[in-house]
Amino acid sequence: MGLLKINGKEEIFPDNKMPATIADLLRHLGVDSTTVVAELEGQIIERAKFSTTNLRDGHSIELVRFVPGG
Repeated sequence: MGLLKINGKEEIFPDNKMPATIADLLRHLGVDSTTVVAELEGQIIERAKFSTTNLRDGHSIELVRFVPGG
């Protein structure tokens, strides 16, 4: 089992189902990577590095989505 803390909420993933990268997590959540800023363990991750930034059990991730309007 794996655990990620996403925007303050713990999400548990079954064995071998935890997303390996930020890009995988966004696909799992159905979030378009062009509309989000990701922070991993307090550090902002460049969008170009979403597919190469590995996630580990216990990581804390903050995702901020941009939405049109005002």
